[in-house]
Amino acid sequence: MIIRSMIIEDYDQVFALWSGIKGFGIRAVDDSKEGIGRFLLRNPDLSVIAEDKGIVIGSILSGHDGRRGTLYHVCVAEEYRKHGVGQAMVLEAVSRLRKEGINKVNLIAFRNNLLGNNFWRKEKFTFRDDLNYYDLTISEKNRTDFVS
Repeated sequence: MIIRSMIIEDYDQVFALWSGIKGFGIRAVDDSKEGIGRFLLRNPDLSVIAEDKGIVIGSILSGHDGRRGTLYHVCVAEEYRKHGVGQAMVLEAVSRLRKEGINKVNLIAFRNNLLGNNFWRKEKFTFRDDLNYYDLTISEKNRTDFVS
């Protein structure tokens, strides 16, 4: 297994990975090839994938606003879970953010994603119950579809 920077040429494999994970939320515009391309250009060399024999087995979209880093779409193919793939990707993504001068990283995990929430606690991320999360959908075309 190797961990490397995600490039737009990885999109089809990454999207297939996302599409195969039950409960994964995919946004129509933001997660399109064009949307991911914009994200990668804005955050060069911060997003990572795990690859085994040329097959994408995990991904993290990672970026920052100059102050705080954020991890998005962290996932590992089911058959590769519990083998350190997620941990290796997180360590690499956080290391890359640290090199950019970022000192705090956040992420969102769906409340009903027990496996993911347990993983983040194990990785020393702090659960925050002292704040409310809000978002505003500016474009109605950017709906979220959940993989069933």
